[in-house]
Amino acid sequence: METTGDVVVVRGEEELFARTAHLFASADEVACAANDLHTWAVTQRGHDDVSSHHGKRIRKLYRPTVLLDPVQAEHIWERHRLGVEIRITRDEVNETIIVGDRLAILAGTDHSYTVVTRPEVLRSVTTLFDAAWRAATDVKIFDANFAEIRALAPQILDVLVSGCKDETAARTLGLGLRTYRRRVAELMNALGATSRFQAGARARDLGLV
Repeated sequence: METTGDVVVVRGEEELFARTAHLFASADEVACAANDLHTWAVTQRGHDDVSSHHGKRIRKLYRPTVLLDPVQAEHIWERHRLGVEIRITRDEVNETIIVGDRLAILAGTDHSYTVVTRPEVLRSVTTLFDAAWRAATDVKIFDANFAEIRALAPQILDVLVSGCKDETAARTLGLGLRTYRRRVAELMNALGATSRFQAGARARDLGLV
């Protein structure tokens, strides 16, 4: 752990949970932004305990990846049914948890987390989250528009991994070439990938191929 004034850098999820769990229990509002469910896997024991949601506002902002993975999607819909507000964004996400007006946790690299309590920094983080939240789409609306991509994803990933040309892949899937390329671009965006190779790698990490 490294401490500089009211900024603390924590190494490891267990230490993060130990330092912050009690604050989740007393917060009236918790906001979370993440690419998927893995970044905050340990910390979710504190902010994602449905039995403690009474009287709280819980907001979660995710990338579309969570709707491609059946395990993550099941978790998302379970929380949504229990009253958690969930929105999906296609934009880049600064992975963050905001606990009321008390602190923000910013995810770093190599399982490091920055815990911020400085008021002016906390306000800036909250402002950024609120702007991303307003621009995002309610999960039910997004999922309805995302249904075709989700249904085609396994087939698109299969042809991407096979390395066949776009024309062949489009014929295999019964799509026009432009439609196929558009669907590939949408799937890459959903996976947060900037190349087809990266899309395949992330799909493998998720167990989608």
